[in-house]
Amino acid sequence: MWREWWFWVIVLVAVLLLFGAPKLPALAKSLGQSMRIFRKEVKTMKDERAADNAADGTKPVEATPATAEAKPSDDAKPSA
Repeated sequence: MWREWWFWVIVLVAVLLLFGAPKLPALAKSLGQSMRIFRKEVKTMKDERAADNAADGTKPVEATPATAEAKPSDDAKPSA
């Protein structure tokens, strides 16, 4: 559904009607700057975490999904 070409044409027309052609370059520039700042901050956070782990002498712990399933026990039977 989201990959149909006509869907994207309709979205593009709606964006042009809402924002107007003159505002689109400024909007794209603002979006690009925001993405650049976000990526820079994420990289800074990763570098700080790596530096903290190196100073502590520890490795980062990766979360692993739980593999055990809960199974009902035969010991706990409801009383009638």
